[in-house]
Amino acid sequence: MTKRENIEAIFARLAEATPEPKGELAHVNPYTLLVAVVLSAQATDKGVNKATEKLFKSVTTPAQMVKLGEAGLIAHIKTIGLFRGKAKNVIALSKLLLDHHGGEVPRDRDALEALPGVGRKTASVVMNMAFGEHTIAVDTHVFRVANRMGLSKGKTPRAVEDDLEKIVPAKFKQHAHHWLILHGRYTCIARKPKCPDCVVRDLCPFKEKTKA
Repeated sequence: MTKRENIEAIFARLAEATPEPKGELAHVNPYTLLVAVVLSAQATDKGVNKATEKLFKSVTTPAQMVKLGEAGLIAHIKTIGLFRGKAKNVIALSKLLLDHHGGEVPRDRDALEALPGVGRKTASVVMNMAFGEHTIAVDTHVFRVANRMGLSKGKTPRAVEDDLEKIVPAKFKQHAHHWLILHGRYTCIARKPKCPDCVVRDLCPFKEKTKA
């Protein structure tokens, strides 16, 4: 595992490189963020944004989504993988928000995870981006980067999340998973990481660093 002083230095450099990291899923409020994250499972943010561009111009509340209906939603998102199941879940979770939460997105993890199509990662993203909670969402990028950098030896997303929760300095927790996602998406990529361009190369214990 990476030494504690190096962990702080890693996040300090990532923070310096991108002081205000932003999630790349387009949304206009907590509800559309929730919908976008549900749609993003096994899909790219770019693909989701393309599908929701027109949708979110007219549908921004659970009531509007329920009125649109499953077939109407499918018409917007049919370019996204698993679109039929996702449409069913979005309509179902929208009805639950209306019936049990006054049409508002809850900031409580248990309440979020009780919604159809919402797992731990989705709940963590919504809690972090919509409500400023210091949650750490572990996707494939975070999982890969955390293991390469020696921030975790976890074999599951939850194990990696638990490790990061313990070691990430409090002052960096708000944006920690965004920095790791962006680093994994654009620099520490899966097949041929761009190690020469990496701002934390000298702090990273990854043995298979690429050369220029």
